[in-house]
Amino acid sequence: MTNTGSDNSREWAAQAYALLKKRQEEQKQELQKQEEQKQELQKQEEQKQELQKQEEQKQELIDIPSKENIPGQSKTVADPVLGEFDDNFTWSAMVLAAQGKKINQISIDEIDWLTKLRRGLEETRKGFVTELLDKLGDDPLTPESLDDLETLLIRADVGIDSTDKVVNSLRKKLNEEVVGGEAGIKFLKKELKIIIDRPIKNSGSDILVPQKGKLNVWLLVGVNGVGKTTTLGKLAYLSAKSNYKTLIAAADTFRAAAVEQLKVWGDRSNVDVISNQSKNADPAAVVFDAINSAIKRNVDLLLVDTAGRLQTKNNLMDELSKIKKIIDKKVPDAIVESLLVLDASQGQNGLKQAKSFAKAADLSGAIITKLDGTSRGGVSLAVSEEVNLPIRFIGAGEGIKDLRPFNSYEFVEAMLADK
Repeated sequence: MTNTGSDNSREWAAQAYALLKKRQEEQKQELQKQEEQKQELQKQEEQKQELQKQEEQKQELIDIPSKENIPGQSKTVADPVLGEFDDNFTWSAMVLAAQGKKINQISIDEIDWLTKLRRGLEETRKGFVTELLDKLGDDPLTPESLDDLETLLIRADVGIDSTDKVVNSLRKKLNEEVVGGEAGIKFLKKELKIIIDRPIKNSGSDILVPQKGKLNVWLLVGVNGVGKTTTLGKLAYLSAKSNYKTLIAAADTFRAAAVEQLKVWGDRSNVDVISNQSKNADPAAVVFDAINSAIKRNVDLLLVDTAGRLQTKNNLMDELSKIKKIIDKKVPDAIVESLLVLDASQGQNGLKQAKSFAKAADLSGAIITKLDGTSRGGVSLAVSEEVNLPIRFIGAGEGIKDLRPFNSYEFVEAMLADK
């Protein structure tokens, strides 16, 4: 990951940890000071209200504003807390350092995410990397060890095509030179990253972000049960936090409680939800209303939740087609992305879904969810290689912050982290 030895790496990480701890303590003191000021303002407000009540001698009671209604206070999501200085912190710090981050540029938020990603891919790593390292050891690679690697890759749902590419590349390298275990892992990381990066580079955009000055419409598609609505809620939070004016269209009108679920996420993200409470309302009509609202509000990003299951697959695709026609007619210059949400734990079934949707829904990217707790995280590579879909976001946790833009370097490092 870096050219420094393990001792130097840990020392560098220790310095970063000390700096973050100091910064966290300063923030804690500042928050405490702000809280004291808020309490004082609240006390003054309560006294003012009490005096006003006595003076006006109203017969009806006047509610004293609660703490939640004090101006300037809004629903917030708790910031991550700096944990222990352990292997997870050291590994996360080294991943950031390898990408050019300096000690004073590292944030607790980045460390928290990388730690979750590493933990989320633990099951994949257990069934793949640990066994691989045990087999390779420090000995040079052999044709037999490549056969073992092939089996392990397939077992991790990396896919036949991706596995063939990686193993064939290693065989070619093995015919040219002696390859040790450590060099083999390094080469493997490089090959896996090439597979994941290819569709991303072909798309012309390394990271998917809304373009300013135009309406961006992101359609989230996928079968029921993959976490589509939850993912949309997390995307709304990420977008709003990144200062994009955001709106949600609840166009999954066929699933019970889908609209209510979205409204909960919208409330948590402070993002409005456009919906129709009528039973089995027309999804295209909801999108029509949402576009009108987005234009009036000068919204940057409209997130559209779509149905995951209708009577037949054709009906589902027809519904998506209707929605796209509405968008093309209302805002022909809008930037439209169709993002397929896939549950990593479904492995090859998820890959079949990707192939099916890719043919009919004109997909432009994928979002991989539920990476935490599954041994099938390798399916991300199969999606990249066999469906040629750029992975745009990944989820590794239940929290509202546990969805991030995809970073191939971080993903491969987490999947192949040392035991």
